[in-house]
Amino acid sequence: MRRIALGLAVLFALTTCATSQAETIETDVCVYTATPSGILAAIAVKKGGKDVVIVEPSRWVGGMLGAGLKPMQDCPNYNATGGMTKPLLKSLGHGPGIPEDMVIVPAIRRDFQRLLDEHEIKVIHEHRVSTCRTIDAAIQSASFDLAPFDELGCPPVEATTKGNLQVNAKIFIDASYEGDLLAAAGCSYRTGRESAEQFDEQAAGVREPVVKTPIDPYVTPGDPSSGLLNLLQADHGKPVGSADEYTQAYNYRYYTTSDPEHRLPIDAPEGYSAQDYELVGRYVEYLTETIEDQETLRKKLIGICPGWKNSGEWNYQRDSLITMAPLGISQDYASGDAATKARVWKAHQNYLRGLYEFMRTDPRVPEWYRQEVGQLGLDGRYHEETNGWPHQLYIRVSRRLDADDTITAHDVYNRTQADVPVGLAQYGIDTYPSRRIVIEEEGQTLVANEGNMFVGGNKGPTNVPYAVPYAAIVPKQAECTNLLVPVCFSASHLGYASARMEPVFMICGESAGIAAAQAIEEDVAVQQINKPKYLAQLQRAGQKLTWDPAVDTPTGPSSNQLDYAHLLKECDENEDERISQTEWNAGKKGWEFLFLFIDQDKDGQIDEKEYDQFQQYKKQHPDWAERIRKS
Repeated sequence: MRRIALGLAVLFALTTCATSQAETIETDVCVYTATPSGILAAIAVKKGGKDVVIVEPSRWVGGMLGAGLKPMQDCPNYNATGGMTKPLLKSLGHGPGIPEDMVIVPAIRRDFQRLLDEHEIKVIHEHRVSTCRTIDAAIQSASFDLAPFDELGCPPVEATTKGNLQVNAKIFIDASYEGDLLAAAGCSYRTGRESAEQFDEQAAGVREPVVKTPIDPYVTPGDPSSGLLNLLQADHGKPVGSADEYTQAYNYRYYTTSDPEHRLPIDAPEGYSAQDYELVGRYVEYLTETIEDQETLRKKLIGICPGWKNSGEWNYQRDSLITMAPLGISQDYASGDAATKARVWKAHQNYLRGLYEFMRTDPRVPEWYRQEVGQLGLDGRYHEETNGWPHQLYIRVSRRLDADDTITAHDVYNRTQADVPVGLAQYGIDTYPSRRIVIEEEGQTLVANEGNMFVGGNKGPTNVPYAVPYAAIVPKQAECTNLLVPVCFSASHLGYASARMEPVFMICGESAGIAAAQAIEEDVAVQQINKPKYLAQLQRAGQKLTWDPAVDTPTGPSSNQLDYAHLLKECDENEDERISQTEWNAGKKGWEFLFLFIDQDKDGQIDEKEYDQFQQYKKQHPDWAERIRKS
């Protein structure tokens, strides 16, 4: 009855945000957000014999895995995973009661809900954190606003009811992609990009511009005084390696179809203006004037919209000057309040809706491609409740805890050791562009992107996992004694760019849940738990805490990842069963340097024999990537 009354109060108040007596919940552990990390944290708490509740801002569970990412998509080394994460990576979406013909994304959501039901874990939906009450650096309670997502799966700018829920708990776990709970608790955090000097990271900070393209950036062509076109940012002029407030791009991971049975419309947003996409039109015009081959042009246009096809769903195409998500606004989300975050999230959706409208109507887009885009719509089988739109924006990085230990590029390169590891991570340093700017080069005005890099490809620069330290998932003790942070953990921009993968978040979530239960049992701050006992508990839970290249063998997502047939599927554009350097570079982002090594006869093509020889070389040399880079 309380919630019905609140709903009527909102109706009577119209646009005024209601405030009421909060519903209060008492529990041992409060987990914020039902991301995969949060779900595994809660299950670990329950296994530890403690009560737990999850508070989730949306109506759904599963975070990015429930919104479009595949569980094994960012897992280059299955043998480096452990605990509950390891079996789940291959079973999610295939659990009991899942129909064979059900597409995997909603099936993953059902599997996560099944796990929550099995462990009798309560999830309170549609509430976002507002404030925390702390005494002596310990969170006593957290207050949450009722703020239901809209019909297209976006959070609202204004809450429906402020302070609608209060949770009193002994331990809190912030498993959100944003770190909003850690911020509300008063913990230090980082956003943006550190300088190269701060952590002695060579590739940190502002980067060299890429995808430099000779198109006019001004509202009135040739007239700088007329101002920059929309979708461009004024260059701050800081040199390469400098710190700044920018961070890498966000985007939807979304599914489309041309099948009328499942197709849902991608309508233009309210207030759409083609002028807002004039830069897109000039880029399309440049491509049509410089590319004669229609199929090559088509691939470039696909890169703009819908984007890059990545394991069935569309993702950001970093090789394109302009693609399916805006640049230069994610930094506003990272440290913004709830209203700012909601506006940035909706801006991503509206940008993509407007891009579709532009690409199917602007005369500078070839007619044959306008028709092709016009046949596309969102695939309603994936997100039935939100008209095909994913309910989670891909927040690649937001706040990062500033703790006593910080994951940096040195960890990624295996130059450090963790005294108390909570799990392993392995991935390349993967950052998408941060800004689109205007540069002058040799007397020519160019538009370029800045911030893109993928060091080491998905297996990382050394192909060896590294440890996530416990001291990176807990705040400084002087700031908060009863909070764990398994997603927005302490990391530099580069360190987080490698560690920010869902399997790592899941592993850290379980380890955080185990720590929470132990801290309650020992009645100590999370920083002061008995570390030998904790490590023993992690090992009993099956967590993989160390990696010895002399003993441990890496395993990819599936057994066919390294065979020649799979390589042809990835790269063989002209279907001649050989891989040219152009095809290799297009299909193997981050591994371009390998082509000359694999092409032993130097004929400009990789054949099956050469590729098999390369795989044998990798088996013989665990440090193969470093060896080849130095050769």
